[in-house]
Amino acid sequence: MKMLEGNANYIAILTNLVFAAAFAIGMVAVDFLVGPKRPGRTKSLPYECGFVEDEPRDGSGDRIFVRFIVVAMLFILFDVETIFLYPWAVLFKKLGFMGFVEMLAFVFVLMFGLYYVVKKGVFEWD
Repeated sequence: MKMLEGNANYIAILTNLVFAAAFAIGMVAVDFLVGPKRPGRTKSLPYECGFVEDEPRDGSGDRIFVRFIVVAMLFILFDVETIFLYPWAVLFKKLGFMGFVEMLAFVFVLMFGLYYVVKKGVFEWD
């Protein structure tokens, strides 16, 4: 019984992983058993970047629309950095005035980055 005392925390994690895996496998199994099965010519064609075509595209001469990718990466960047505001808000009273000043510096860096991106014209979709 002494061996289980030290591993009690890991049992909860293992149980959670087992339930998550069972749920994922269960959803795929239900889809396989209950979902519609209508194979056809269109479903068998390759799907490339939103286009279903009879012949696969070479893509070597196509221009890539980079602005969308840059905006998506910027969204992820600012979204992930905003996640740091939640732990700060929870510990706001405990961190005191110095924590407030540090978060102001963090937000200032974020706003400076946003200002720089706007001035570079990244969000202009001409």
